[in-house]
Amino acid sequence: MSSIITYLLQYNQYLLRIIYQLTLFIAKHIPIKQWAFDDSHSPVYQKFKTDKLPIIKKFEKQDYSFLLEYYHWKYGKILKPVQAHKSKPRTVPKEAVCPLCGAPHQYLYDNNGGNGQFQCKVCGQTFINGERVTSPLILICPYCGHTLVPVKDRKHFIVHKCINKKCSYYTANSKLLPKDLDPKDKYKYKLHYIYREFTLDFFSMDLNQLPSWVTSFKFRKNNAHIMGLCLTYHVNLGLSLRKTAHAMRDIHNINISHAMVASYARTASVLIKPFVDTYDYNPSINLAADETYIKIKGLKGYVWIIMDTISRSILGYQVSKSRDVGPCILTMRMAFDKFKEFPGKVLNFIADGYSAYPLAAQQFKIEKDWDFNITQVIGLSNDDEVSKVFRPYKQKIERLNRTFKASYRITCGYGTDDGAYYGVNLWVAYYNFLRPHELYKWKRPLNEVDMLKDAGNMPGKWQLLIYLGQQVILNMQESQ
Repeated sequence: MSSIITYLLQYNQYLLRIIYQLTLFIAKHIPIKQWAFDDSHSPVYQKFKTDKLPIIKKFEKQDYSFLLEYYHWKYGKILKPVQAHKSKPRTVPKEAVCPLCGAPHQYLYDNNGGNGQFQCKVCGQTFINGERVTSPLILICPYCGHTLVPVKDRKHFIVHKCINKKCSYYTANSKLLPKDLDPKDKYKYKLHYIYREFTLDFFSMDLNQLPSWVTSFKFRKNNAHIMGLCLTYHVNLGLSLRKTAHAMRDIHNINISHAMVASYARTASVLIKPFVDTYDYNPSINLAADETYIKIKGLKGYVWIIMDTISRSILGYQVSKSRDVGPCILTMRMAFDKFKEFPGKVLNFIADGYSAYPLAAQQFKIEKDWDFNITQVIGLSNDDEVSKVFRPYKQKIERLNRTFKASYRITCGYGTDDGAYYGVNLWVAYYNFLRPHELYKWKRPLNEVDMLKDAGNMPGKWQLLIYLGQQVILNMQESQ
């Protein structure tokens, strides 16, 4: 009898190992399809869809003599230099050389009527003499193989478009158009393949750079405890700057101006931020992202937040004036830096239907070779399988936005860019390290730091957070 039980236990362990290997294989190689997004066949929804990456041919130096020999071997004749027309003398300078293959001026055409652009007869490269190559890389449509054409030049990116009317992508979308559609209304639908080439490198930006207005704490009239009291009233209790100054006068009989409270908060946020951003959160593979509206100097601004849906910690956050891909990439960089090793396809990244998230994922694929899937939960009701499975993750990030808005609402909007910067920084530090959370029955914060446990009160915890941030800054400066 015991031998049968032992055999069944061993067989059970064997089945568990097989299930684990199959689950791992599915997670890496068979991602869940975006039924609610990719299978929307109507051209109306094509504008919200991010096309796959094009075929990229980068600029690589070549040898024109080798290309001439190859031409002779392939076609059995010699590639002759450019012959000048009798009525038009050559305007190509003798010092001009092709930047791609090094061909001399004998093999160069005047490509735009004497305005400075040339084309190489050997390799076909166009360039402006002494300045730059006009096409440092070639983008090719992955559906038909035609070269993409730049059609729009935006602030941070260039829109490239496949204008081939016989492209399979174009013909497939054209068949889905309404039969009674007026030809003048075709512009309302996205029919052509489109790729956005970003001209600003968001991956070379320093996420830990200190602002120019940073000052040190020099207490002439007050002390560190009074500064901790101001942060407690302003951040923990959500009082405005003027109400914080009133509370200091009415409760503690300390005469302090609201401008001094703002100075304390601004400098404390800069000192605490490095500790918050470099803390070892040990994140899970389930992340959720969302953006919410704020007011900065009376104009619309945005706060981008990425949270770990398991530990509820905020891993990435940014403040921006525009709702574009740039701040989205910076927020994702900040969150992904918390991983000791990027999880890749195993990562569950949940967001809404905004197209900035798939575009940012494409840039991570190009720049970092990090391949992961964006699961987009669209709408407010579970009308599809994706929403039914991932709606709870999306609700957590929405609940976090409401928690942030509760502290933001008392400001009636930020008066300056710096106010929005330090306000969000301090709130994230409070949420991650000081605020008791319902996940632990309101008994402790999300991330416990041993040094903060020894503090007797909240002003002392703020002072210790500033001290920990100063130590991180000193370590960064020493390492540099």
